[in-house]
Amino acid sequence: MKTLYFDCSSGISGNMTIGALLEIVEDKEYLLKELKKLNLEGYKIEISKKVKNGITGTYVDVILEHSHEHLDHKEHHHVHRNLEDIYTIIDNSSIDEKTKQLSKRIFERVARAESKVHHKPLEEVHFHEVGAIDSIVDIVGTAILIHKINPDNIISSVVNDGYGFIECAHGMISVPVPATSEIFAEASVKCRQIDIDTELVTPTGAAIIAELATEFTTLPTMRIKKVGWGAGTKDLKIPNVLKIYEGEMETSTQNIVVMETNIDDCSGEILGYTEEQLFKNGALDVFYTPIFMKKNRPAYRLTVVCKKEDMFLLQNIIFKQTTTIGIRYRFESRTELPREMIEIETKYGKVKAKKVMNDGEVYLYPEYESIKQLAEKNDISLKKFYQF
Repeated sequence: MKTLYFDCSSGISGNMTIGALLEIVEDKEYLLKELKKLNLEGYKIEISKKVKNGITGTYVDVILEHSHEHLDHKEHHHVHRNLEDIYTIIDNSSIDEKTKQLSKRIFERVARAESKVHHKPLEEVHFHEVGAIDSIVDIVGTAILIHKINPDNIISSVVNDGYGFIECAHGMISVPVPATSEIFAEASVKCRQIDIDTELVTPTGAAIIAELATEFTTLPTMRIKKVGWGAGTKDLKIPNVLKIYEGEMETSTQNIVVMETNIDDCSGEILGYTEEQLFKNGALDVFYTPIFMKKNRPAYRLTVVCKKEDMFLLQNIIFKQTTTIGIRYRFESRTELPREMIEIETKYGKVKAKKVMNDGEVYLYPEYESIKQLAEKNDISLKKFYQF
């Protein structure tokens, strides 16, 4: 299972995340090409190498390209940009749908935290953190690179932040800053303060790791393939870098989402089409269970198993395609065995099969469609074919 492990021992920010992920992807032109799809103007991205306490990492800097007068105008616009404005920018772009959904979920985490801190409804929150161009680039850029890597699982270390006070638009505030604290509280992120007198975790970085990570622990047993280093802006007594490992875990306990809804007023054709759309958009499993509801009405319970990052996309499909008006969900864990697709030579031809490994043993499971084709071609029964 492809796994990313975020080492947040020196905190996390948006540009540190992009820098580390870029070292894994090794294709900055891909990132720049995808970001252009946002149709945002007035900025450029400088990607360079910086050395932090002897460690070289990738530093990503978003630079505004306006005159001072234009900057004042843009800053005024930033103050009045809210979550709906951000969603419009993302929705009107041509980036991948899953990248859009991940970006919007990260933005919403920051917005909910700001809403609580400032005691305002979500739609009335106007703030620099989400409204600024650099935050848009950091969050959407992170989503673009995560989609490119396409990991099966993302794990993080305990997230370290500093202490003391920093200056912001509202004056001096304590570290961790209020928005970061609220983001971590909502997501049950494991965090702690260390002996560094400054902010190590930005609200953007907090929202990114809260959305991506399924657990917060030490580095799991894995075969490491790449290590990405993202350099931060500050020079500290510790290396101001985010380290991300990419590797393979032989066996994995994967956190998944199980969604369920009961439906008693939807045709079989619609339910069948909904299942197709759910599988097409990343569902790990979809099935219907016959049930009886109120007034002894025959009905079906729709159960969908998916990854956390696909949950909201699949929820939207269920609401759009069926007549349900509510969906239950819960988080569960599942263990997967490592597997690979192979071809087996038989006297009737080649058969596709899964090769599964468990505790030193190998199991072979032929693919149904593959043996079905050969059974029809050779005019033999499936039962007889399985004997080979």
